[in-house]
Amino acid sequence: MDIRPLHTEADYRAAMREISAFFDNEPEPGTPEGDRFDILLTLAEVYEAKHFPVDLPDPVEAIKFRMEQGGLTPKDLEPMIGRMNRVYEILNRKRPLTLVMIRKLHEGLGIPAESLIKASQETLTA
Repeated sequence: MDIRPLHTEADYRAAMREISAFFDNEPEPGTPEGDRFDILLTLAEVYEAKHFPVDLPDPVEAIKFRMEQGGLTPKDLEPMIGRMNRVYEILNRKRPLTLVMIRKLHEGLGIPAESLIKASQETLTA
C-alpha cells in the first residue's frame, strides 16, 4: 500500500482521482481497499483543511440564516436577546452580542457558539 502525504496540488489531484473511483463502488470497511479509501479520504481532508480553510460566518449572518431556516421573526429572538429595540440593534450591527446573548442564542437556536463569538467586520472597523 504505497500511500504518502499530500504535499502538492498534483498529489492532491491524484488522490482525488483515486478517491472518486471508489465512490461508484465503495469498498467494504476493513478490507485492504476499504482501508486505502479511508486513508486517502483522511489525507485529502487534512490537505483541504490546510489549503482551503472555511471561515466561520459573521455572527449576525448566522442569526439571520437560522431565522430564515426556522421561519423566525425578530420577535422570536426577544427571549434570547432582549426587547425588540435591542433585537434590531443586534440585527443592524449597532450593538455587539453580549456573552449572555451568545449563550441564549446557542442554547435556543443551536447556533454554534464559535460563530456567535467571532467579531463581525462592521464591529472591527467601527
